Amino acid sequence: MSMTEPTQTTIIRATDAALLKQDMGARASVIESAIDALLPPTKGGDARLIDAMRYATLGGGKRLRGYLAVTAASLFGVPESQSARVAASVEMLHAYSLVHDDLPAMDDDDMRRGQPSTHRKFDEATAILAGDALQTKAFEILAGMQTHESAEVRIDLIQSFAEASGAAGMVGGQMIDMEGEGRALPLDEVRHLHALKTGCLIRYSAEAGAILGQASPDLRRRLRAYGANIGAAFQIADDVLDATATAEELGKTAGKDEASGKSTFVALLGIDGAKQEAARVTEAAIAELAPFGAQADRLRDLAYYVIERRN
Repeated sequence: MSMTEPTQTTIIRATDAALLKQDMGARASVIESAIDALLPPTKGGDARLIDAMRYATLGGGKRLRGYLAVTAASLFGVPESQSARVAASVEMLHAYSLVHDDLPAMDDDDMRRGQPSTHRKFDEATAILAGDALQTKAFEILAGMQTHESAEVRIDLIQSFAEASGAAGMVGGQMIDMEGEGRALPLDEVRHLHALKTGCLIRYSAEAGAILGQASPDLRRRLRAYGANIGAAFQIADDVLDATATAEELGKTAGKDEASGKSTFVALLGIDGAKQEAARVTEAAIAELAPFGAQADRLRDLAYYVIERRN
C-alpha cells in the first residue's frame, strides 16, 4: 500500500468533544455491523453458544479499542472494510476477557454494561465456552484474506495480538492483579500490572492500524507508544471512577477495588494524585502524534476523553 508520510507539525488545540462523539458513534456502528456479520445467529446445536457470544459482544460498550484500530488505520488510507475486521477482532477478544473476568472464580461481578453478566444471563459453563470461542474467533478473523491481502501483514497482526493478549500481556496482568489482592504493591508494580492487564490490548489496537497501513518503523513506534500511554490513562481513570462513580454510571459494581484490597493508583496516590498522573500520561500520548498533524485530531480528542469519561 502506498503512503504519504505525514509532515512534522505540532497541533495545539482545544478538545472537540462533539466531533469525537460523532466520529466514535459512526465508527461504532461500522464495528457493530462487522461483529454482527462475523457472528451470525444459528439454529443448530451451537445456537446457545453463539447467542452467548453475541450477547457478550454486541449492543454495548465504548468500542474504544475498535475505534483506535480503525482511526489509526485511516491515517494510512486503509479501507474501512479491512480495519473494521481488525476492530471486530479486538472487540471480540476484549469481550472474552470481560466474560471470564466477571466469573465467580475471578472478579465475581453480576453486572456488565448495565445488564446481567454473561454467566448470569446464561450459566457459568456457557460463559466459559463463549469466552473461549470469542478468543479463537478473534484470531480466525485476522487470519482471513479479507483482513489484508498480504500474508506478512496478517502474520504481523496475529503475532502482535497474541503477545498483547497472552501471558506477556493481558492474561499475565490479570494474574499479577489477582496475586496482588490484599497486598500493598509499590507504584512501579501497579504501573507494570496495568500496562499488561489493560494497556497491552489498547496499545495493540493503535499499533494494529499502523500494521495494516504498513507504516514506517518510526510511525508504528509512535502509535504503539500513543496506545501504551492511552492504556495507562484509561486504567488510572478507571481507578478514579471505581472510587467516585455510582454503579448506575459505571454499568457495573462500584467500589470493588477497595473492597478487594487492591493496590490501585487511587490507593497509592489519592484521587487528585491519580488525576495528575492520568494527565501526565495523556500529554505523553498526545506528543507522539505530532508527525500526523491535523489528521490525528480525533486521536488527540480521544486521549482527553479517556480521562474525562464517567463510565
